[in-house]
Amino acid sequence: MRNRKLLPLLLTAAALIVTACLGTATPPTPTPVPVTDTFPPPITDTPSPLTPTTPATVPPTFTSTSAPPASTFPDPANYTWSLVAQGLERPVDIKTPNDGSGRLFIVEQHGRILIFQSGQLLATPFLDIHTEVGSSGNEQGFLGLAFHPQYAQNGFFYVNYTDNNGNTVLARFHVSSDPNAADPGSETALLHVNQPFANHNGGSLAFGPDGYLYAGLGDGGSGGDPYGNGQNTNVLLGKILRLDVDRGDPYAIPADNPFKDGGAPEVWAYGLRNPWRFSFDRATGDLFIGDVGQNAWEEIDYLSAGSPGGANFGWNIMEGNHPYEGQNRPDLTAPMAEYSHQTGGCSVTGGYVYRGAALPEWQGIYFYGDYCSGIIWGAIHSENGWQSQVLFRTGFNVSSFGEDASGELYVADLGGAVYRLDHK
Repeated sequence: MRNRKLLPLLLTAAALIVTACLGTATPPTPTPVPVTDTFPPPITDTPSPLTPTTPATVPPTFTSTSAPPASTFPDPANYTWSLVAQGLERPVDIKTPNDGSGRLFIVEQHGRILIFQSGQLLATPFLDIHTEVGSSGNEQGFLGLAFHPQYAQNGFFYVNYTDNNGNTVLARFHVSSDPNAADPGSETALLHVNQPFANHNGGSLAFGPDGYLYAGLGDGGSGGDPYGNGQNTNVLLGKILRLDVDRGDPYAIPADNPFKDGGAPEVWAYGLRNPWRFSFDRATGDLFIGDVGQNAWEEIDYLSAGSPGGANFGWNIMEGNHPYEGQNRPDLTAPMAEYSHQTGGCSVTGGYVYRGAALPEWQGIYFYGDYCSGIIWGAIHSENGWQSQVLFRTGFNVSSFGEDASGELYVADLGGAVYRLDHK
């Protein structure tokens, strides 16, 4: 999740969640902040080619409320993050299979998936692959999960983890005859990607509205992208990949992937440093990417639904909107929002656009947070562009956001708890 600049913080008792004391501490109570605490819109501050195929079957659209998008931020003082699960070991992802069961699946970094159902964590893990997962580095481990859009019919789900050699593995598993237990012997590897360093592994997985699997990989680690991976379209590091997992063996290349005829054919977007968490808006299909910065600026990148592949988000030429190893160019896609380390935080965690029914006043607002400071922001799009605002100062180590089948919003604290956004 973080890079070398975060290590000094993580080696202190205040920031290193791996310590036993934080695993048993009383979960912090988030504190809302006034709606006047705002940030401005984006000038803001850390395999071989396969035969192209026809597009995958587009999955059905998720159910979403018909409430109009919010035009202003609700007063955060009227809301709270309610504790829904605790006693977890470094939770880093929250996903729903959208199979009508109402379950949430929580990924623990050391190698397990747990099920949250009917208000409680089930005692037996859905999947435990901790013997396959290398998690000695702070940014290594079991990092991402995505359920196939037709999971209820085919039982397929996909994982992103670092193996015992520290290299990235994308793999598919299958549920067993017990809906609360995966078949641990069903693993089918999709990709192995060598990692030159222990940090910047990315980890996020999500199916897009086109039915393809998207995967985020960091630039390979160290600091400053020493191998220039972010701008090199011949390698998979520093990219968002796009795979057709319904065709090919073990996957095929979508026909409109931008580099299928030259470069790494899996690449969909590039110029990323460490896209730890990204998501698609379930109502619009827009893509939001939280890309962790180097030492000064954190950014949220954005692609509207239907955007062609090939977007270059600028790393390591730029860090956010600011020159790093070069100067801005017209072909670079600027972030929709950013924040500086001087104004709070050091590692962005991308979130979700709220699409639930319980809090209609939050409709259309994108949530994102900072791992170190616990600050949670909201972003609204208007005719004046994107406006971001601090909403909550939680005290969490924000490792991930999640949404349930109804579109309600959750946040994971790496210290061992999951919370839901609720009315007070």
